[in-house]
Amino acid sequence: MSRWLAHWGLRDAPFSKEIADGELWVPASRKATVETLVETCRDRGHAVLAGEPGVGKTCVLRALRHRLPQDGFRLTYCHNVTLGRRDFYRHVCLALGLSPSATAAAVFFAISTHIEQLGTEKVHPVLLIDEAHLLHQDVLDHLHILANYEWDSKALLSLVLVGLPETRQRLTLAKNRSLWSRIHTRLSLGEATPGDTAEYIGYRLKRAGSDRELFSSDALALIHEESHGRLRDIDRVATDALKLGARRKIRVVDRELVVRVFGEQEAPTED
Repeated sequence: MSRWLAHWGLRDAPFSKEIADGELWVPASRKATVETLVETCRDRGHAVLAGEPGVGKTCVLRALRHRLPQDGFRLTYCHNVTLGRRDFYRHVCLALGLSPSATAAAVFFAISTHIEQLGTEKVHPVLLIDEAHLLHQDVLDHLHILANYEWDSKALLSLVLVGLPETRQRLTLAKNRSLWSRIHTRLSLGEATPGDTAEYIGYRLKRAGSDRELFSSDALALIHEESHGRLRDIDRVATDALKLGARRKIRVVDRELVVRVFGEQEAPTED
């Protein structure tokens, strides 16, 4: 065990990304978003989820994965989206466990046939497309066709596009109206509140074995102010504060120590 963990009485690194879906922290505001996505998938609809980096989009997707029953849904996660249309569909093929063909038409046929087969097995596929703001335009031009089955009379596939706010901006362009008009669930994730940040830090510390408050209220307020409630930034700052606090052998992380952490992170490095 690392010395800094032992100093704070922690079993594990509290802010590691290695955490099971069912143990993720999801505040009340995010729970409503998760439930909306679950309902959209149950209704066989499409969704877009947009938000700034670090506000918890991936956590929402993982919570969605945890909430949807495996026997009725097949979730496929795609994040390598900086590809042309043929290579994108080859990537989807691999994610579905299929062997991609050589031509774009054959790849598309393999995917659509697989989706239709899942429909006969009473399994609804959900395609989660992360970093959707980076999708090539030729992919956006074609996605609505992937969701079209039997003359657009059957909803055999749900698309969930996740990305930065630019995702919505691109989808609302006139050239993408065929896809945008099919997406009825349109969600945005805002920044967390100060209470969310304090609750998140407390939850992760308790999960790692802490039985007391390790951060003062002033320290928590400053972390929220500087991180804007973005989880990745909170994870980094809180971890560095705990390590520095352990080296100084203090019992509670206070505002002064957090100020020191931010100063060290922003200091230029020497060549």
